[in-house]
Amino acid sequence: MALLEIEGLEVYYGSINALKGISFNVEQGEIIALIGANGAGKTTTLHTITGLIRAKQGTIRLAGKDITKSPAHKTVAMGMAHVPEGRRVFAQLSVYENLMLGAYTRKDKAEIAETLEHVYERFPRLKERRRQSAGTLSGGEQQMLAMGRALMSKPSIILMDEPSMGLSPLYVSEIFDIITEINKTGTTVLLVEQNAKKALSIANRAYVLETGKIVLSGNASELMNNEQVKKAYLGE
Repeated sequence: MALLEIEGLEVYYGSINALKGISFNVEQGEIIALIGANGAGKTTTLHTITGLIRAKQGTIRLAGKDITKSPAHKTVAMGMAHVPEGRRVFAQLSVYENLMLGAYTRKDKAEIAETLEHVYERFPRLKERRRQSAGTLSGGEQQMLAMGRALMSKPSIILMDEPSMGLSPLYVSEIFDIITEINKTGTTVLLVEQNAKKALSIANRAYVLETGKIVLSGNASELMNNEQVKKAYLGE
């Protein structure tokens, strides 16, 4: 049984058909990349999975449980975390307060403290800046904070939306290294990313979205060498 199963997902914005019956799955322990041009439906897919947008048709299952109609705060409690596009940190709150908000579904204080230490180990800069307000961090540091906040919920799967957007090349490499590390410690990753080359370099499998439909899928290494993908998304 796949950890996340998407079947026949249809989403509309008014009369616009944004997702046209897409189906895919994510196995436990994988990094799956969703790639495609702007407006292809990648962010809509993530928002529908996490319950921020309601699907008109189709089914979403997490660990075999139907979550199609579950609101976003319930999906977090079920083990799904979302790192949104644009990071969306709480600028006025401190780094520490942002991280603690990620643990709002959890009750055990000792376990939360343990997770916080793990997050600080993975992101030493967040520990150094824990008392700073999040709005004073650089873009790369805010991305780390958004990822750390997601990890505070102890998720079985993290959905990441454009983690490299607006970052310097140095930070982009660091963020992708961190995503790989997070995955190696047992967290499954569903990654939406404009930087298709980077995404395919760390993913196990990938799906290519075009105007709300999956037009290609396969092993990431195969897609990296696919002429159609090279031309459209890898700039080759």
